[in-house]
Amino acid sequence: MKNEPVPARLGAGDVLRVGFSGLRARPARVVLSALGIAIGIATMVAVIGISSSGKEDLLRRLDRLGTNLLTAKPGDTLFGSKAELPGTAPEMVRRIGPVTAVGATGAVDATVRRTDRIPEEVTHGIAVQAATIELLGTLEVETARGRWLHAGTARYPGVVLGSEAAERLGLDRVGGQVWIGGPSGGRWFTVLGVLRPAELAPEIDRSALVGWDAAGRYLGFDGHPTTIYERSTDASVGDVRNVLARTVNPEHPEEVEVSRPSDALEARAAADGAFTGLLLGLGAVALLVGGVGVANTMVISVLERRREIGLRRSLGATRGQVRLQFLAESLLLSAFGGAAGVVLGAAVTAGFALWKGWPPVVPGWALGGALAATLAIGTAAGLYPAMRAARLPPTTALAAV
Repeated sequence: MKNEPVPARLGAGDVLRVGFSGLRARPARVVLSALGIAIGIATMVAVIGISSSGKEDLLRRLDRLGTNLLTAKPGDTLFGSKAELPGTAPEMVRRIGPVTAVGATGAVDATVRRTDRIPEEVTHGIAVQAATIELLGTLEVETARGRWLHAGTARYPGVVLGSEAAERLGLDRVGGQVWIGGPSGGRWFTVLGVLRPAELAPEIDRSALVGWDAAGRYLGFDGHPTTIYERSTDASVGDVRNVLARTVNPEHPEEVEVSRPSDALEARAAADGAFTGLLLGLGAVALLVGGVGVANTMVISVLERRREIGLRRSLGATRGQVRLQFLAESLLLSAFGGAAGVVLGAAVTAGFALWKGWPPVVPGWALGGALAATLAIGTAAGLYPAMRAARLPPTTALAAV
């Protein structure tokens, strides 16, 4: 018994060499099987990366735009009709201690057109609004061309166009004229400037903005604001929000709707997260299909290599060593696919983010999770073929060929 041979143990290097040799013998099949894993991993990494890049861009936009902008608009009365904000509301809001800036717009019953020859019904979805001089600073929007209203131009027939309004009117320069008309008649207004997009107030993008006094003098504006924009210190947003309705309309605060525009961006981020979950599910399905492909490849490999298995067993290889050999091949096959998928997913993320103007972000946990999923799939896919190979008796395996 003392001279009984003891099976040699396979070291880590031996296992890798044996596993690589098994894969090198069937390169085409290995590539096709690894492709399924790569597609699944690339899908999951790209989905997480694109979602993370979009969220990072959104967070940067929120940091730039600020979350301290509140708006107050008229709601509905008890009788179901539209309420009306007092004309003194903007001035009342300025008296709130933490408030740093206040601007307002008021809807004007008028339309803006390139010429007076165009029918009034053709509005192109552009609203005419009266605007206070402080509006631009409150929204922190810049002019793309020309100038904003000031104390002099706000009293005369001048207009500043939102970004979409200028595009719909086909105006790419300042100094031209547009026809603004309403029930009391109309007249030509000189285009003073064109604004950049107002991300927190998209309604401004689709508006033609005239001075508060000019709107009353030339267009019959009644002086009642329809939207009040205010900014306060970040720490006091909640307190200002609690008192804003009562300040805007002390007699009927229930008829005032107060909102924070940045909430819409945060809600969109949550919706994007839900959509990301759906895409991750699709990526998981692709990964599962890839795992099935690996398992199928390994089962076929066992059937084709019965003579090799029998020969190794006859030369002294234990069942555990045979099992370890085929499990190593499965793990290596999955690892190749997983590595290719990680690289492909990161490349897709970077390309898409750069195309959208986002900062490319691929979370480290996504890469770690992808590699862990790859190893899990490789283990699950190779376990049955490895056990089947280990159970083959040497004589049966050699006689089968």
